[in-house]
Amino acid sequence: MEPLALFFLSTAGFAAGLIDSIAGGGGLVSLPALLAAGLPPQVALGTNKFQSMCGTAFALANFHRKGKVLWVVAAAGIPAALVGSAAGARLALILPPDLLGRALVLLLPPAAAAVLFSRTMMRGGRPLRGRGIRFWTATIISCSAVGVYDGFFGPGTGTFFIIALVAISRIPLINATATAKTFNLATNAGALAIFVIAGSVDFAVAAVMAASNVAGNLVGSHYALKHGAPLIRKILLVSLSLLFGYLVWKYYL
Repeated sequence: MEPLALFFLSTAGFAAGLIDSIAGGGGLVSLPALLAAGLPPQVALGTNKFQSMCGTAFALANFHRKGKVLWVVAAAGIPAALVGSAAGARLALILPPDLLGRALVLLLPPAAAAVLFSRTMMRGGRPLRGRGIRFWTATIISCSAVGVYDGFFGPGTGTFFIIALVAISRIPLINATATAKTFNLATNAGALAIFVIAGSVDFAVAAVMAASNVAGNLVGSHYALKHGAPLIRKILLVSLSLLFGYLVWKYYL
């Protein structure tokens, strides 16, 4: 691949990692970049999973060092997300993804409004201590639902995990952002294994993008920890806007 193309992909990888570490949705930057560089769709998907997983792992480690990951929530949510993802993939074999894509175009503006005006988003949720069966039920259901979305469709999954954890489970925004990385890492690892077995990963391109994605994730997670909820809300709006634009272009234009 030409040096200029590699520079373009490296820049896209950094931007994707920066957005992904703070609010999810980095794939909306990196995947189109890989397709624009001429990679076949399957290889672009596999390569994107590789570089994204590397960056997510470093961001997760950064959040863990600062004590922001709620591992008890992660332990309950990861199995739910994985089961939901498998169910979503199964559902994709029955229903056309266009239906969900068109529906999401209508649902994203209310989601953006929730990010802007929700008191939970603005003030953060309550601490984990003292929560009962309703909290755990809400968490498992929300992780399952986003997992179904991930298996069925996928774009912006990390963003939806964060919104679900804050809006439904009432977890503080910075903790939701950190904990969502565990779900992203688990689902990415599962998908990547399939792509590697199928030979659908360009490891040379993936290595270049992974390095820049890791850098973006480290910078993004640092600023998320430093500036907290106000910065995360702003980047969430960027992620939702990217997703909205992508869906309108794909399904309505």
